[in-house]
Amino acid sequence: MATPASDTLVPLLCDLLAWLSHNDRPYAEVMDAWRTSCPRLPVWEEANDRGFVARNWIDGNAMVGVTEAGRLFLKQERGVRSAADFEA
Repeated sequence: MATPASDTLVPLLCDLLAWLSHNDRPYAEVMDAWRTSCPRLPVWEEANDRGFVARNWIDGNAMVGVTEAGRLFLKQERGVRSAADFEA
């Protein structure tokens, strides 16, 4: 059963993953944009816990990118949303 928090969290996870899917971004930029202290919307923390994002070091800089699991989740969610749009 979906909860209001999970109903909000999935679209935000998709937004984060889509934002990162174009190219890796500096860790500091990701933290500025996505870290939150709100316990009800832990988007960054949830993405990490699910293994959707990974931090890598590129030329001495901490960078964040989408993992294969994150790409699969995003693809599945986009498919579910597209199908739901046609049913409405």
